[in-house]
Amino acid sequence: MNILVCVKQVPNTEELKVDAGAGTSNLDSIPKVLSTFDACAMETAIKLKDGDASVRVVAATVGGDKAKDILKACVAVGADKAYHVNDAAFEQLDSLATSYVLSLAVRKIEEAEAAPFDMVLLGRQANDTDAGQVGPQLAEYLDCPMLAYAREVSLADGKVRATRETEDGFVVMEAVLPAVVTVTKTEYDLRFPSVKSKMAANRAEIPVFAAADLGDEAKAVWLPTNTVKTYIPERKSGGIKIEEETGELSAEKLAALLSDAGVI
Repeated sequence: MNILVCVKQVPNTEELKVDAGAGTSNLDSIPKVLSTFDACAMETAIKLKDGDASVRVVAATVGGDKAKDILKACVAVGADKAYHVNDAAFEQLDSLATSYVLSLAVRKIEEAEAAPFDMVLLGRQANDTDAGQVGPQLAEYLDCPMLAYAREVSLADGKVRATRETEDGFVVMEAVLPAVVTVTKTEYDLRFPSVKSKMAANRAEIPVFAAADLGDEAKAVWLPTNTVKTYIPERKSGGIKIEEETGELSAEKLAALLSDAGVI
């Protein structure tokens, strides 16, 4: 059983500071970390490996030189191998372009591993864009079924079963492998690596694929999304709370306020 976990390095939002005048933030000055839901996806894969010695977990990311840090972190907690897709042509990719590049990378990594992946795990969305689009788009490119917002994942009889929480309770979903699964916040956090595993991860060989390594199809990468402007949303003033002695009096006061404001 081979599992690929696609991860992303994102700015640590806890240290994000915005220049009110420019409406932007200097992201290069902010420490980079593994995206929260991707960490949940990685832990989900490692837990499956814990329960089945035949499971092999591989991590992959598309990003610049610093993105190798999160791959080492994945190896430190139990990933068997990691692959880095790094090319100047892949800088500033939007969701659609990222999913396309990942689909090419999946095929390339399968060649390197000499085995197809039975399942691809991703976080439901990344901390930086919160778009939640890469998982579904990747499933489309790979022509695989997809299960979204999984809190728990299990494998049996050539199928993946995922539990998703809704407003009405829990829904159990099932799909035939190979499949793509996006993981939401789980009951467990990503485990801490030991000093020994961190040292081993620092020595691990992480193959790097450039655009040319992904084949001629990689030349067709495009950026359909164009950022026109970034700005800080205008802070709205707080509302008022109407608490008269009775509901009727509160309704009368509300009507009077709306009338004075010209709403009614």
